[in-house]
Amino acid sequence: MTTLTQEALIEQLSAIVGTDKVRTDADSLETFGKDWTKIYPPKPSAIVFPKTTEQVQKIVLLANEQSLSLVPSGGRTGLSAGAVAANGEVVISFDYMNQISEFNAIDRTVKCGAGVVTEQLQVFAEEQGLFYPVDFASAGSSQLGGNISTNAGGIKVIRYGMTRDWVAGLTVVTGKGDVLNLNKDLVKNNTGYDMRQLFIGGEGTLGFITEATMRLTRAPKNLTVLVLGVPEFDAIMSVLNTFQGRMDLTAFEFFSDKAMRKVVARGDVPAPFETPAEYYALLEFEAENEDHINTAMEIFEYCVEQGWVLDGVMSQSETQAANLWRLREDISETISEWTPYKNDISVVVSKVPPFLHEIEEVVTREYPDFEIIWFGHIGDGNLHLNILKPDDLAKEVFFQRCAKVSTWVFEIVEKYAGSVSAEHGVGLTKKPYLEYTRSKEELDYMRAVKLVFDPKNVMNPGKLIDL
Repeated sequence: MTTLTQEALIEQLSAIVGTDKVRTDADSLETFGKDWTKIYPPKPSAIVFPKTTEQVQKIVLLANEQSLSLVPSGGRTGLSAGAVAANGEVVISFDYMNQISEFNAIDRTVKCGAGVVTEQLQVFAEEQGLFYPVDFASAGSSQLGGNISTNAGGIKVIRYGMTRDWVAGLTVVTGKGDVLNLNKDLVKNNTGYDMRQLFIGGEGTLGFITEATMRLTRAPKNLTVLVLGVPEFDAIMSVLNTFQGRMDLTAFEFFSDKAMRKVVARGDVPAPFETPAEYYALLEFEAENEDHINTAMEIFEYCVEQGWVLDGVMSQSETQAANLWRLREDISETISEWTPYKNDISVVVSKVPPFLHEIEEVVTREYPDFEIIWFGHIGDGNLHLNILKPDDLAKEVFFQRCAKVSTWVFEIVEKYAGSVSAEHGVGLTKKPYLEYTRSKEELDYMRAVKLVFDPKNVMNPGKLIDL
């Protein structure tokens, strides 16, 4: 632990970033000391707002000298407590490192500070006639540094992949205080270990990302959305296989009827059609010409004939497409009032149906009073299991009971060789369950890597893995 008094700590931090860039007021400590999880109460000692890589480096060197613990803070939209400061840590907020620069039209790359908001990059790309495809519900507040540190996925992974697929180069400050410029934005760089990939998904435990060069691509044309009502979950996989056999999809999502009913009940968006269905599939594709629309309708009609689809609707405008997307994208915000216990799990796509059925059977059998909400990125095998807290049950008791659920769920994940965290990261909430996805040997190597980059354990200690 640091031997600095609080007053001396603030003085030294202020000397690095300026007195106006260090906060210790109660509101700031509460706001910047947590993410979207509600399990761990925040208790940071100070919030610091650097503006340059050099300032971040000086803070890290100070942390090494004084045995400080540092926690990175971006948009604080994480769901695994990876950005929670619950033990007196100094929080490093990247809000002021939000510049976009060095756009290269030939390479289709752009340099971004760690604090650039996802939507900010998306808008910039659109202004250049290009496209940044990594997208999710928190795009309006999540920051690139956090996205990269958790290798964020989202709704278009089936076509465009994860965040790591769009990172051309990184500037990082390691736990030792070294500044590394990784990969130099090259497409081909076959010169040994690609250390860039260690920091992508590393949750700030090896070092802090301060700048990233991101790749852009061509903008899709006339994105069209199709929502289908499906009688049973297994039929969704038949629909996916059939559409993928003839079309390139940009998204393939699913959600349960229970999930949709909660969104529709808010009154902001209507149900897609009157025909009741147990599950819904949302498909998105580029309709560059009338042939694409005709092909989609032919496949839809075939799926209806096979009994895989009960009804469907296709967007006729950008506004209608946006409203259909809201049926899926508004689920997380809508169910938040029930204090959901979330699990973000994945298996290879072909194993999804038996995997989901086995989990649902266990949860409904053991906890019949819990309401289960399913949705997710079915096209890449990522399921979001949400268990809603009954109104008459205390939050503490609910989370205790759900901890038992997680053990059963993760035993099934292990059985199917899946992941306990598909895209939300590990942080604090998934750390106890990492062994269900990673072998003992892998965990030992992860600890060894941590010690190389951060020997004094100052960078986001306690997250992802314990030394």
